[in-house]
Amino acid sequence: MIKKIKIAKALSARVTSRVAAILMVFTLNSVFAAEQPVAEPAAEVNCMGCHQETQKTPIHAIWQTPHGKVLGKNNQTCVACHGPSVEHGKVPRDNSPSLSFGPKWPSQFNEQSAVCLGCHEKGNQLMWLSGVHNDEQLSCLSCHNIHARIDDVLVRLEQSETCFTCHKSVQASAHMQSNHPILEGKTTCVDCHNPHGNISEHSLNEPTVNDTCFSCHAEKRGPFLFEHAPVAEECTICHKPHGSVNASLLKTRGPFLCQQCHSAAFHPSVQHDGSGLPNSGQGSEFLIGKNCLNCHSQIHGSNHPSGSRLTR
Repeated sequence: MIKKIKIAKALSARVTSRVAAILMVFTLNSVFAAEQPVAEPAAEVNCMGCHQETQKTPIHAIWQTPHGKVLGKNNQTCVACHGPSVEHGKVPRDNSPSLSFGPKWPSQFNEQSAVCLGCHEKGNQLMWLSGVHNDEQLSCLSCHNIHARIDDVLVRLEQSETCFTCHKSVQASAHMQSNHPILEGKTTCVDCHNPHGNISEHSLNEPTVNDTCFSCHAEKRGPFLFEHAPVAEECTICHKPHGSVNASLLKTRGPFLCQQCHSAAFHPSVQHDGSGLPNSGQGSEFLIGKNCLNCHSQIHGSNHPSGSRLTR
């Protein structure tokens, strides 16, 4: 009995000491908390109180975009991209938003892109900072319209117009008689290029030019029993990818294109030029129909046992 009483007293003393220690910790925390200044709630800006919906500035359409749906239909959406903008919310409004994308108070291009990269930092946007568009001091808003319900650059039929704003030579090539069907919307710039940047040449989606072409023209890939060397090297040796006045996107019509590399005494490969055409007075109409491809039809390569000359 005496032993049980001693054990009870020991346990009671141990519990009492632990309770005292806990109370001391709470007391110290209360003291330290009282010494710390209490943070005042951040002032909120009533963005929609001033930025009303108009036909010219359809700002409220952002609620119908993925950005508005993710961030919620309140000022959180505006603040997420434009920053707190507390000073901007004061009257008179002589101060710009914390981050401005408009022409009146434009922020630096890299500051604008940094906001987008806060979320869009993976996938196709991974190489943006090393891409050519970033080097040219363009921001995401140079191509994208964030407030629009449907961003034109994401529509296949409209996308090329955004690219043509800067790439005028490509726009001219797209209207030539031989072209990729970009204007028809059957293919787009991003089918071959990554506008957000890539480690490959010309920001191509694939590592090389040939890999890009072969992604659609797989029948030209080979391997062939008899290969045409330029095909294995690079397609652009003979072709202009954006458009050409010659058939099949060729840089020059045959036989002139072929004779830039091929000239042999045992073959009828005399160098031809415009002086031999019929309208020159001393020309021949037979020159018009001359083309190496008339015989060497398998110009990309042949698997025929007798196709060493790429004739079959």
